[in-house]
Amino acid sequence: MPGLILKEDIEKVRAVADLYDIVSADVTLKASGTGTYMGLCPFHDEKTPSFSVRPALGAWHCFGCGLGGDVFKYVEQSESVGFADAVEILADKYHIELHYDSQRPDQRQGSKRSRLLEANEAAQRFFVSQIMSKEALAARKLLAGRNFSQADCERFGCGYAPQGWDNLVRHLAGKGFTQQEMLDAGLARQGQRGVYDYFRGRVTWPIRDATGRTLGFGARKLFDDDTIQAKYINTPDTSLYHKNQVLYGLDVAKANIVKKRQVVVVEGYTDVMACHLAGVDTAVATCGTAFGREHAKIVRRLISDDKLGALQLIGPGKNQTSRVVFTFDGDAAGQKAALHAFGLDGAFLSQTFVAVADNNLDPCDLRIERGDAAVRTLVEHARPLYDFVIDTAIDQFDTTYATGQMGAVKAVAPVIAQIRDRSLVNLYARKAVRRVGVDLDIMTNEVNAARRRMNVRDEDAYAPRRGREDSRGLEHSRGEDPYVDPARRRALERHDAIAQGYYRIDDAVFICEQQFMGVLIQVPRAVNAAMFSQLVPGNFMTPVFRSLFQAVEAAGGLPADDTPQGLWLHNLSKAAGPMLEGVVNELAVMPLPLPSNGNGSGQGSGQSGNVVGGDSQADGSGSTLRAPTAAESQYASELLVRILDLGFMRRIAADKRRMNQLPEGEEKFRLLGEITGLETSRKNLKAEIYGNVAA
Repeated sequence: MPGLILKEDIEKVRAVADLYDIVSADVTLKASGTGTYMGLCPFHDEKTPSFSVRPALGAWHCFGCGLGGDVFKYVEQSESVGFADAVEILADKYHIELHYDSQRPDQRQGSKRSRLLEANEAAQRFFVSQIMSKEALAARKLLAGRNFSQADCERFGCGYAPQGWDNLVRHLAGKGFTQQEMLDAGLARQGQRGVYDYFRGRVTWPIRDATGRTLGFGARKLFDDDTIQAKYINTPDTSLYHKNQVLYGLDVAKANIVKKRQVVVVEGYTDVMACHLAGVDTAVATCGTAFGREHAKIVRRLISDDKLGALQLIGPGKNQTSRVVFTFDGDAAGQKAALHAFGLDGAFLSQTFVAVADNNLDPCDLRIERGDAAVRTLVEHARPLYDFVIDTAIDQFDTTYATGQMGAVKAVAPVIAQIRDRSLVNLYARKAVRRVGVDLDIMTNEVNAARRRMNVRDEDAYAPRRGREDSRGLEHSRGEDPYVDPARRRALERHDAIAQGYYRIDDAVFICEQQFMGVLIQVPRAVNAAMFSQLVPGNFMTPVFRSLFQAVEAAGGLPADDTPQGLWLHNLSKAAGPMLEGVVNELAVMPLPLPSNGNGSGQGSGQSGNVVGGDSQADGSGSTLRAPTAAESQYASELLVRILDLGFMRRIAADKRRMNQLPEGEEKFRLLGEITGLETSRKNLKAEIYGNVAA
């Protein structure tokens, strides 16, 4: 069992890890003030961005669910791993060799995530090496028959899993992988006679995440004597691979999805290949399961929600709208899949379209028969999902007869009723009655009855969004158990605090203390050390900031100028403990009212990591604390002087109260002298607000 990772190696990883690069693999980030980026939180479902990232500080925080932290914490949350595994994942990404303390054993259980990733990569190289073997002739014929060249197959990583029982197992064992690691990666299974290959005698495709790491495989049957009857099989669920959370082709499509704000969802691996080769470079596919809520969350974070002010621009538009295109078949299975999609979020669905080719050809067959242009045309001429499902239901009936008309009404009303966006229900009811040929009242009554029967939740995708403060608690008010979902529990806690009417924090004292703590965390070198040394806990009236000041003292006070930025936040968060860690994270991403000076500072407090043309520069969280600008030093001193001034005022008031209660004598005279000294100090502080007090 390896020991704990050496602290100096952890700091090496922290110094080079680019938070913007790591987060943007999962979330489309948009600039929101200098050095600050916002996106849809990857850890809870939301429609209004509340996820804030500050690359130069190495900090992130979600104002919706309350999660936040540094780059390690992000990897822990996104990968569902512990701290040590997060360090190892980042070390592997940035090619940093880790060393371990053999005197302090690590008590983690099971195969390490990094080893499972390595096993999958080794398996992928093995499968690719077998594709040109004599035994793989059937695989090459299948791919060539779908108009894929050898170069095309290499581009998408097509491989071949040999027949037999333990070809891959023996290969991986020779590479140093244990049988348990093979089992944990889903590459092997345990049989009565030992461990054997899971994939045998099949053509394979690697299923990768957005960063290109191989999480699992999909494989197609080639031989009649295959003991597994299913035409396609996928890696079973593992700690790496969850079929409802992966999309095949996302690694090659992600950049274009973000750029074009479009995703095309197809049904198979060869369809993804055909689309990309035909020029539809935003195509992805689910892996052995229907497109569901988790897939929708992935897509939404990449394409983002459409809005202009408060108006949601959803649906067809002139380069203003996000677009999700499904290539369902027009047959019964395709119709069933389209109906299944109705269970997804209403606002997501109103951006969703269906592309169905003549004769129900899938994109791969369409490319074979009619060429690349036909695939592009198919996607360009997609129909809204609602129209496709409603028209499909009506087409089952002969509406020239009264019985057919009523049958169509009975069939289509439950479909229209499932549209949660109330602004669209009446519109689609009117469109349907024009096709069926009945009065609107008949359709409306059936739709309303079905709506009540199915308890459909009303939404209005075109209505102005609630402010972020309101939506935090109400977004998750249905559907999840707060005792199971920490994000839901956190949202309700915050909503309770926001909604109450007996305590308000919009006062000058709170604002001053909050802004000072924000500057202290984000630009500690802007704080005058001599003046800071005069602070005591009693200077802070707000309990959370009084406790946070004590955490700063527990962390050693103001950091040295050569302290790495990420280490400063780490030490402060560690000293603050679990009660205040979220406060540190939130203050670290809080915008500050400072002007931009062109070098990344200002509004958002001195950021150095900007994104130009979509490319991130160095993170900055591993570099030493940067020197403050003149404006930052001035602002920090103004805030500090005000806090110290309030402290003097409170001490003067306490001394005067005590003095008024004393009889004439030496003690009263001593207090008078102390009050005079405090008033002089207070006067000098006020003068310094307008002077040059930069450290």
